[in-house]
Amino acid sequence: MEVNATGFNTWYEAVHRQLVSTVVAVFGDLELAQDAADEACVRAFERWGIVGEMQSPNGWAVRVALNVAKRKRRRHAMEQALLQRQRQRQRITEGPAGELWYVVSQLPARQRQAVALRHVMGLTEVDIAEVMSISRGGVSSTLRAAYASLEYRLSDEGNPARA
Repeated sequence: MEVNATGFNTWYEAVHRQLVSTVVAVFGDLELAQDAADEACVRAFERWGIVGEMQSPNGWAVRVALNVAKRKRRRHAMEQALLQRQRQRQRITEGPAGELWYVVSQLPARQRQAVALRHVMGLTEVDIAEVMSISRGGVSSTLRAAYASLEYRLSDEGNPARA
């Protein structure tokens, strides 16, 4: 099927600005409107043999442009929500105080787990003992050892870069 480029070009020149203006009026976003109008015109060009014969090629194009804009807006909102969730997960996995959590991550696994359960989850020593399957006294001594190690690592003596 051969496209009558002259007919399409004439239509495009008459309609493209109106498409952009319509989508801007509906969504309030010029960049989104330009993308949606361009996409609608590309689709019209690809189907010009059918679209050009429609009773209202303009109506078809504006419907396509608005649908494209809605889809892009929805996709953007979904991407932002996913990005926000990812940032929240990162904050959780990085731990509560950035650099401090890096120092905690250098502790032995048992100490690191006890510190995380106590200070991230907010569990009591009794609860931590249950989670870790050790005695409450074991939790207490593990936390004491972790705190002593952290105190040393964060001191000027344990961290020459701070001196």
